[in-house]
Amino acid sequence: MDIDLIGITKRFGPVTANEEVDLSIRGGEVLGLLGENGAGKSTLMNVLSGLYRPDAGEIRVDGRPVSFAGPGDSIAAGIGMVHQHFMLVPVFTVAENVVLGVEPTGRFDRLDLGRARAQVRTINQTYGLEVDPDTRIEDLPVGLQQRVEIIKVLFREAEVLILDEPTAVLTPQEVDEFFGIVRGLRDQGKAIVFITHKLREILEIADRISVLRAGRIVGGGRPGEMTPESLAVMMVGRPVHFDVEKAPRAPGEPILEVADLTVLGEDGKTTVDTLSLTVHSGEIVGIAGVQGNGQSALVECLTGLSPALSGSVRYQGQDITGASPRARHRMGIAHIPEDRQRMGLIGSFSVAENMVLDSYYGPPYAKGPVIDWPEVERRAARNAVDFDVRTPSVFLEARALSGGNQQKLIVARELMRDTKLVIAAQPTRGLDVGSIEYIHARLVAARDEGDGVLIVSSELDEILGLSDRVLVMFKGRIVAEFDNAGGAADRGRVGLAMAGAAA
Repeated sequence: MDIDLIGITKRFGPVTANEEVDLSIRGGEVLGLLGENGAGKSTLMNVLSGLYRPDAGEIRVDGRPVSFAGPGDSIAAGIGMVHQHFMLVPVFTVAENVVLGVEPTGRFDRLDLGRARAQVRTINQTYGLEVDPDTRIEDLPVGLQQRVEIIKVLFREAEVLILDEPTAVLTPQEVDEFFGIVRGLRDQGKAIVFITHKLREILEIADRISVLRAGRIVGGGRPGEMTPESLAVMMVGRPVHFDVEKAPRAPGEPILEVADLTVLGEDGKTTVDTLSLTVHSGEIVGIAGVQGNGQSALVECLTGLSPALSGSVRYQGQDITGASPRARHRMGIAHIPEDRQRMGLIGSFSVAENMVLDSYYGPPYAKGPVIDWPEVERRAARNAVDFDVRTPSVFLEARALSGGNQQKLIVARELMRDTKLVIAAQPTRGLDVGSIEYIHARLVAARDEGDGVLIVSSELDEILGLSDRVLVMFKGRIVAEFDNAGGAADRGRVGLAMAGAAA
């Protein structure tokens, strides 16, 4: 199947998200779609998926003009999307998830799970996906859960697959396996749209690349004609430094000491299992690991958002195991949460209000029981400039900002004050190369000013680029440690530890 987007324009009030975009998607080809946050990639794919109606332009499927009134029309036309955040029911089996919403039935309209399992096995054999249809989703590793999402769209007879940040939660070994699956789909004649911020990956997997900037296609071509540097310039309009620039570490006294920490999840199961680690002032410690191995529970416990079952957390020699989030904040602990929209911001609040979410109650913002709003707005405007938060006004609602600017707002709020320890979870998830470069520089600056920095990320390149020491977390435990001075940690060994080889 071939698809042509011709002159697609989509506006939201005075904002033009896509302007006269021409894009061709061909069967038997992987199209890499690149663009910084706010460039219009998601809007364009939502037009193709039937979620938005374009204000101008047309969509042609195999040369025929089509109009999608909704997602159902797009799916019926053979277009399927695999989202970055999986849409699976954990307690259902693979087969039950695959047929959810389009369940095959037998006599008396009863669900025919036997037929569903047989269809999943057929798709497995055709595309080499190798997922047991009877396994529950909650028992599958992340890489296999992603395969289930692919099986879902193939079950619906998709000829065009849109993959949104598909490698965000995979280990290096799983990425290699996933690329093999993508190539197999391509060789079977499927059209693949591969959306990612990882330039080296797109150069490896794509047959053709198109770059969006400010809602327009600004360039593209064949991977052999491009480099990460040239793609970055097309994406953000300026050269970007890919290597994190930092001086050799000069660690001081321990700032954070965690001993035999055990944390239970909401289901009562152990998510952090007798874990111990130390972070010194003046160093960056990175925790690598596939998402879902207890990292979120660890961060929530260290920041006071969830209790410890046993063990201790000490900060500057003081036991803070039972301290509240506000108490830890006042001590100089900064927290950049992993989900900026759910945990880091209130979307309906202004940029200025979000800048003081965790400090509005004290000086210099509060005078007794009254908030000094002129002072809030003045400092917010200054911090927006200092931390490169690109907003037309500090009165703009935070949800109107791009993802990169939302993240920089959170970084500004946490680092504009006097801190001693920075805990950053997935600090650049879903961001473009320009925003990543800026946030990395801020974290290195905090380390160089004497802060201890603990970074939790599923992006191995980020961990290896930023960290002075690398810890690997697997099933709630630290299973390996690597000295990364001068980038000495071996990527392959770290990746194997992430997959449990060192457990």
